[in-house]
Amino acid sequence: MTVQDDRVATFHRLHSAGCFVMPNPWDPGSARVLAQMGFPALATTSAGCAWSLGCADNQLVLEQALEHLRDIVGVVDLPVNADFEGGFADDPALVGENVKLAVATGIAGLSIEDSTGDGARPLYDFDVAVERIRAARQAIDESGTGVVLTGRSEGFVCGRPDIDDTIRRLRAYADAGADCLYAPRIETIEQITAVVAAVSPKPVNLLINAPFITVAEAASLGVRRISVGGTLARTAWAGFLKTAREIVEDGTFNGFDGLPNVDAVFTDR
Repeated sequence: MTVQDDRVATFHRLHSAGCFVMPNPWDPGSARVLAQMGFPALATTSAGCAWSLGCADNQLVLEQALEHLRDIVGVVDLPVNADFEGGFADDPALVGENVKLAVATGIAGLSIEDSTGDGARPLYDFDVAVERIRAARQAIDESGTGVVLTGRSEGFVCGRPDIDDTIRRLRAYADAGADCLYAPRIETIEQITAVVAAVSPKPVNLLINAPFITVAEAASLGVRRISVGGTLARTAWAGFLKTAREIVEDGTFNGFDGLPNVDAVFTDR
């Protein structure tokens, strides 16, 4: 059994029962810290990666994304789920080819979104979106790795907050081979319950990027997996931006008070 085989097997077990939190590091350092804190798995964040490279979310190119996956996978012993955006292609066949490249980085899971980035047509047409998931499934099956495939429906992210259409898409993605289903930005008990019921018995990932629910409450609703997207990265950026603005605007350094000994975090590993 290879290292990747072991991580994939662990990741599948995590999805089989209970509820686990899979936080999103944005660089190797944050990945190492989260791993040593005891989280059972990690997920990348395309937004956090993009910000660290000086660009906005959804501006990463394929090679940057693949290098980021290799960086994160290489510094932890945990399963890593890839935020692979829309597969870096429109055409289902090209999505499949890119998924093969992502799988080769050693990841244990991967998600594919159905958003287009086009404000006039923010979601792929239904049939095309399903074919993109089916192509990702085929690519994973051909790799022989068993990497966990997550189908994401982005309506609540891109201005189409239609729970009925979201559920229709998630059900179709499950039928097309997605192992886990994910509708980021749903945030009411009614929405969460509806999604969990609609795709059962397949597991659901819930994005928590604001304090609207606890882990225990999400678990009680049947949520199997929790991620935080770019929100941990945003908390780091919040401290950085606030302190830097204080320096440039006020000439004071109050933001330097009470800082952690970061070296100790790594030397105590």
